Amino acid sequence: MHDIRALRADPAAYDAAWALRGLPPQTPAILEIDRKLRAAQTALQEAQGRRNEASKLIGQAKGRKDEAEAQRLMVEVEALKGAMTAHGEAEKSLGAELDALLAALPNLPADDVPVGEDEHGNVEQRRWGHAPLIANPKDHVALGEGMGLMDFEAAARTSGARFVFLKGELARLERALGAFMLDIQTREHAYLEVSPPLLVRDEAVFGTGQLPKFAEDLFRTTDGRWLIPTAEVSLTNLVLGQIVDEAELPMRLTALTPCFRSEAGASGRDTRGMIRQHQFYKVELVSITAPEQSQAEHERMTECAEKVLKRLELPFRTMLLCTGDMGFGARKTYDLEVWMPSQGVYREISSCSNCGDFQARRMDARCKTAGEKGTRHVHTLNGSGLAVGRTLVAVLENYQDEGGRISIPQALQPYMGGLTHIGGGT
Repeated sequence: MHDIRALRADPAAYDAAWALRGLPPQTPAILEIDRKLRAAQTALQEAQGRRNEASKLIGQAKGRKDEAEAQRLMVEVEALKGAMTAHGEAEKSLGAELDALLAALPNLPADDVPVGEDEHGNVEQRRWGHAPLIANPKDHVALGEGMGLMDFEAAARTSGARFVFLKGELARLERALGAFMLDIQTREHAYLEVSPPLLVRDEAVFGTGQLPKFAEDLFRTTDGRWLIPTAEVSLTNLVLGQIVDEAELPMRLTALTPCFRSEAGASGRDTRGMIRQHQFYKVELVSITAPEQSQAEHERMTECAEKVLKRLELPFRTMLLCTGDMGFGARKTYDLEVWMPSQGVYREISSCSNCGDFQARRMDARCKTAGEKGTRHVHTLNGSGLAVGRTLVAVLENYQDEGGRISIPQALQPYMGGLTHIGGGT
């Protein structure tokens, strides 16, 4: 959501920023509606003032026994009531129209975000690890199905496409990865573990920016609730409508939850395997900060996500996304991309974003310094620490041998009961 007062003050800056995200000028239409809205508000206030004045004059006229003047004033008051109703309806309609326009527009990119149209404009920041030398690497589907521990056909019979049954040691590996990630973030990085609701109301999904623009990407229940596409929604909305003491910030939260996405915009993409599914597990990282803290917190959050990949010894690179590839609510985003041997490319496994006050304005989430007047909107950040399913895929592919056996990363072995391999032997 955007501050209409700031937009009035410098509309050219907003249009220039939105142009970097591929949008034509937006402010002329916004400012015209805003002008009409303020005119309706002024007319309403003037009508209310005149009605109050005329009501007093009626009493004075009756006190003088001037019935003709009293009658004239009563007719005027009735007309003013009608005008007030019309102005009030115009105010409500124009306010809703203005809010809808502002709610549909993406966040403004930070000054240091590279300009680009799509992923080809992203800029590599750093790279860690070396791709393993594997002769004829198999993809995770061939590996999982070859061990009899990954079943897409059964999932399709029960749920349709983009689901999977994981069995035995692969199911345990998925559970181990989630626990391992949570332990790193809570024990080493001071994130507070939260077990949040998986179903949320409209206000929550609007607050983090999924509504109204991305409703088709979500699953909705028959009673009007939404299945979370990420725990970012639940965790960030802990401050929905709240005023937080700045002394309590930054607030760092993490959760391991199922996530649910319709993938409406991903038709034909990654149809094979576990890369893009309707249901998956993810460890989410969320930070609520004072405005001056968010830039440093963004770097810290990205490093917290990178730590998981380093501990698992999975090769990855960190990319700074360009203006044309960032998410709707982000001011600045780093993507972590892990090496996938079967494809010979790096694939996204985490996205860490600084949203500035964009979400906070939608949620009306503020902070206040004790003893000082006034409040400020907080800044919100979110990141994957990591997507569990994609991490499982990366482990399978990077730790395979030529016979299809999978070595368990040393960091995960305590979570696997000491198991060192999947697919034969220990």
